[in-house]
Amino acid sequence: MKVFCVIPAYNEAQSIIAVINRVKPIVDELVVVDDHSSDLTFDLAQSTGISVLHHIINRGQGAALQTGNDYALSHGADIIIHFDADGQFLAEEIKDIVQPIISNQADIVFGSRFLGKKSNLPKFKKNIIMPLAKAINNIFFGINLSDPQNGFRAMSAKVAREIRIENDGMAHCNEILIKAHKNKYRLQEVPITVIYHEFGQKFSGGIRIIKDLIYKKLTK
Repeated sequence: MKVFCVIPAYNEAQSIIAVINRVKPIVDELVVVDDHSSDLTFDLAQSTGISVLHHIINRGQGAALQTGNDYALSHGADIIIHFDADGQFLAEEIKDIVQPIISNQADIVFGSRFLGKKSNLPKFKKNIIMPLAKAINNIFFGINLSDPQNGFRAMSAKVAREIRIENDGMAHCNEILIKAHKNKYRLQEVPITVIYHEFGQKFSGGIRIIKDLIYKKLTK
């Protein structure tokens, strides 16, 4: 099976080379989608010799992931992994994310911070954002996963072809999950580690997720 990893990146010059170097040996193909960064993210990613795509305007993480999915599918991907550019995920856990698909036990696999592995999850996210996001998913969409807002995932090519990410913003996690649930794909969660580095990751991202989730529900 040909395994592609898609990494959306926006102003990640400090971490992008280290992330690429860790992921590259583990997958068959790696593509970085630079979402019109204002720093050297694009140039640094290109210097590693991998495939690098570039948005001419900043469109958001969801849009960058769809751009990466389209590229991977057009280049023969059997499995597509979504992985962050900021170093918060561990490359060695990619094998855990893809294994249920390789063994034909799942169609799409979501990483979870709440299944046994330790993550330095900020208290605000752990005690407020995550329970609220889980409640919205459960009450409004009938979905009950331990970590519905995790960006580390893997999907088969079939799933990637049939699920187009239409939410350009932070709520793409929820959109992918809802569409996978509606299409009755086989879902699994696997434990992963998440390492938070900055306050922005700990606070503002969670607020944007909740805002996008509520907006999506109200405008559905």
